[in-house]
Amino acid sequence: MSSTNQASVSPMPPGVTNPNYKPLPGRLGNLTAAQQHALDTLRGELEAEGHFVPQRMDDATLLRFLRARRFDVAKAKAMLIAAEQWREEFGIDDLMKNFKFTEKESVDEYYPQYYHKTDKDGRPIYIERLGKLDIDALYRLTTKDRQLKRFVLEYERFLAERLPASSKAIGHPVETSCTILDLKGVSMTSFYGVKDYVRETAKIGQDRYPECMGKFYIINAPWAFYAVWTVIKPWLDEVTVSKIDILSSSYEDKLLAQIPAENLPADLGGKCRCAGGCSLSDAGPWNPQQNGEA
Repeated sequence: MSSTNQASVSPMPPGVTNPNYKPLPGRLGNLTAAQQHALDTLRGELEAEGHFVPQRMDDATLLRFLRARRFDVAKAKAMLIAAEQWREEFGIDDLMKNFKFTEKESVDEYYPQYYHKTDKDGRPIYIERLGKLDIDALYRLTTKDRQLKRFVLEYERFLAERLPASSKAIGHPVETSCTILDLKGVSMTSFYGVKDYVRETAKIGQDRYPECMGKFYIINAPWAFYAVWTVIKPWLDEVTVSKIDILSSSYEDKLLAQIPAENLPADLGGKCRCAGGCSLSDAGPWNPQQNGEA
């Protein structure tokens, strides 16, 4: 029997307005009795041990850590406590209040990284144009440390602003992103120039913000990319690797099957042409004043 029918075990989360919404397994509204017990146990142990942070540890968040550790409560708790320790060491609270990535527009020319609208499942789309990377120009404008702080700040905004707005827009919980990594024009030299940054961001994403990846498309992958992939793949867990599609230059049909054409930038095969450029528009449900169209 599908656990979505066992309302007494796991009721639907609040705020669902889409009558067609069917939660994936391991989410609120689709938990087995054992999974619900693991959730209750994790929450109870965190509270009893003084680790529970109400503003960051709602049931959906606890479930992300549980799924990342296959509902092993001890491992999920250790992962969550380590993430909280990292937050303190990284200075997340100060970062959220005081960090300003003032060089964003200049950096965009040499390493575009941005959120832009949503896919057909309501996920925020994250686009990174690694093929446009000019490492020398980039590090004349910023530093790896500031890039990492920007990366973490955007993750925090993703959780606090982009996911709630996207959830409200589509009428059901949205917990993951749809990522496009464009390798058009990428060189091995450029990649190796930022490989430490890429490795650190991959580790932060997996260890501190688990289960946030829904779809991941690597497009315009040249033959040389497969050598790079042998470097990157060991940094990622099996679940992450399973969500990645590696596509050559014939990627448009695959992207458009997942992303409405009006939400995909024109230079990636879609129809969107944001005023001032899609990479700087921050268009999406989280930014209602920016409709994104030229």
